[in-house]
Amino acid sequence: QVQLVESGGGLVQAGESLRLSCVASGRIFAINTMAWYRQAPGKQRELVASISSGGDTNYAGSVKDRFTISRDNAKNTAYLQMNSLKPEDTAVYYCNMILITLINGRLDVWGQGTQVTVSS
Repeated sequence: QVQLVESGGGLVQAGESLRLSCVASGRIFAINTMAWYRQAPGKQRELVASISSGGDTNYAGSVKDRFTISRDNAKNTAYLQMNSLKPEDTAVYYCNMILITLINGRLDVWGQGTQVTVSS
């Protein structure tokens, strides 16, 4: 069974930084795309950033130049460095990975979410 565990969320003031981490565990052969999504109260879940196995990145316009996604393949870990946080960044942040497992083949897996709250 593959599991994603996120950490690093919390309460910060506007302008401060946070770093989210997401570790995948289980019988994983390879990880294709790693991504971070977020969902604010009353809103749909939206893509924040993604990174391919080759290191190509993609960002939502609202976070470009403030957030940086990265990955450590040796540790099956995705990171999201969030700088210059704004109150509108407040949301539950979810990790998502497209990965290849040894038993079940290709899987689309989600973490449980971590709360990020930015006060003004």
